[in-house]
Amino acid sequence: MNKNNILAALFMGLLFIGWMFWQQSTNKPVPKKQNTEQTVQKDSKPEEAKPDTSSAPKTATAETQAVTDSLAPEKPSPYGIFKNVAQGKNQVITIETDMFTAKFSSKGGALIEYTLKKYLKWNKKPAQLVKNRDGQLYLSFRSIDGKPIDTRDLYFVFDTDKNFIKLTGKETFTIKAVMNLDSGKKIVKEFTFSGNKYDFMLDIKLVNVEDFIPRNGYNIMWDSGLTYQEHNSVDESSSSVAVVSRLGKIDEFNAKKPDMQGESYTGTIDYIATKTKYFGLAIIPKPELSFNGTCDLYGREKSFANKGKAKEYDISLRIPYNGGTRSSSYQIYLGPLDYKILKAYGLRDLVNFGWRIVIRQIGEYFMLPIFNAVHSVVNNWGLTLIIFAFLMKILLYPFSIQQMRSAQKMKLLQPELEKMRVKFADDQKAQQREQMKLYSEHGINPAGGCLPLLLQMPILFSLFSVLRNSISLRQSSFIWWIHDLSVPDKILDFGTSFFGISFISGLALLMGITMFFQQKLTVTDPKQKAMVYIMPVMFTLMFASLPAGLNLYYFVFNLLSIGQQVYMNKFSRKKFTLEDMKKAPKKEGWMQKRLKEAQEIAEKKGTTAPTSLSNRYKDLDTKKNYRKKKK
Repeated sequence: MNKNNILAALFMGLLFIGWMFWQQSTNKPVPKKQNTEQTVQKDSKPEEAKPDTSSAPKTATAETQAVTDSLAPEKPSPYGIFKNVAQGKNQVITIETDMFTAKFSSKGGALIEYTLKKYLKWNKKPAQLVKNRDGQLYLSFRSIDGKPIDTRDLYFVFDTDKNFIKLTGKETFTIKAVMNLDSGKKIVKEFTFSGNKYDFMLDIKLVNVEDFIPRNGYNIMWDSGLTYQEHNSVDESSSSVAVVSRLGKIDEFNAKKPDMQGESYTGTIDYIATKTKYFGLAIIPKPELSFNGTCDLYGREKSFANKGKAKEYDISLRIPYNGGTRSSSYQIYLGPLDYKILKAYGLRDLVNFGWRIVIRQIGEYFMLPIFNAVHSVVNNWGLTLIIFAFLMKILLYPFSIQQMRSAQKMKLLQPELEKMRVKFADDQKAQQREQMKLYSEHGINPAGGCLPLLLQMPILFSLFSVLRNSISLRQSSFIWWIHDLSVPDKILDFGTSFFGISFISGLALLMGITMFFQQKLTVTDPKQKAMVYIMPVMFTLMFASLPAGLNLYYFVFNLLSIGQQVYMNKFSRKKFTLEDMKKAPKKEGWMQKRLKEAQEIAEKKGTTAPTSLSNRYKDLDTKKNYRKKKK
């Protein structure tokens, strides 16, 4: 090849390359073909072909790009072997019963809405309990090809064309949702409803799906907990927990951190549940004692503006699957935490009666039956609380009368005690010895006023739990400004918080006033006069955030105590004098014996026997006053 041929070839190559660059700059690239499975929805009409208005000639580069796109592999489905059921028609069926209205979606075969007909949210809207509208009571597992599967992303087919079913009384209806995976291979969910119950049955059947679901099985899930229904989210969060019962033993998981954390429990599981203050969900394996396996309780606490809080719980049962046809049944309770209703389902432990030792038993088997018996006669919860306060006053009369008599005796002995303190102001041991001698001569138990109060404490704690968590008081009005006995009765709202106080409660204020007069009648020691003013103010502020029903009870109870004290002081025939107290038969109590022993031991060691803080302050003040007089 000569020089001219070489130059001609180079010139032709440069000309060809320049022509190609020019073609690319004047022609737009052909877009990639979109996946019609992702862009065309079911039942939609395909677009009509539009005429090509481009005048640019079709180039070799464009043709190559089009061929390359057509041969590109299809993007793998995130559902793997379940991709064929990742599309379908979404049918929603509404079930209305005497108790609730529920909606189920064929996408996921899941419960998407559940509204109670007899209960309202704090803002008077219907109480809808399903928090995650993607659906609940779904299945989750890792497929045989390793894909994480959430059945809420997959489509079932209902066995009915009806979109609305209404049931009343004892009428029942069953909805079957089927996910057909292959010939003779399917997942079936059946929901059976009754017209007059808060529960429904869920039956799950796996038919020959061992090519889809591995042997470690699947989980039946409820996530995100329940929708909050009360205005005070902090108060509702304090009652929000996840629960598992294993052969009657209750374990609660209480979320306290923003990150999802939890526990797993293994054994014979009676039920798993999650609840708020007044409503709950429980998944109960059927028949009873049929589920020996593992459950998971997870939760987190979320914080919001204005110091709001909310807890979310994920609860699940692990269901094994060994191939072939396997069925499992569950009773689903979703409704109010009403003790009468829950007891029939074996769910009474979901009602909070306080500490599970002593306090719960008093509330469950004593307080609540009396409370409900009174209401069955009166039929008004405000009047029920007032009558209940009268009955409790009668019940606690032996304790309160002993406490009042002890206060009367101490009041009579007070002048003698003051003389003794002045006389032995510089001798602490002698002062203690003489004080015990005075108590012994007059038959006074130093703990006589405290012991009856301590004996009442379990009853008062139990009463507090019963009234605070009773759904019967929820949204029950009484009179005047008291519109809801389950929440604080605000008579003045500041709109902002001052030292943690943002409003004034009317009944808490009345309760504080009665406490002031009660203190005036019972406190006799001049050194404790400040408590007459401090205690009522402190309790008024403490009780301001408590439910109105509780404060109504304590207000009435205090009024009755004032009446009892006035009667004893002014009209009682049995009045004490110091001479009567000296002549009365003496019985040395347990506390007196212990104090006497402590004094003897202290004297042997050359130390001072322990006294209460109040007595120490009294002794110091007496000593100072004596020294001033001496000077």
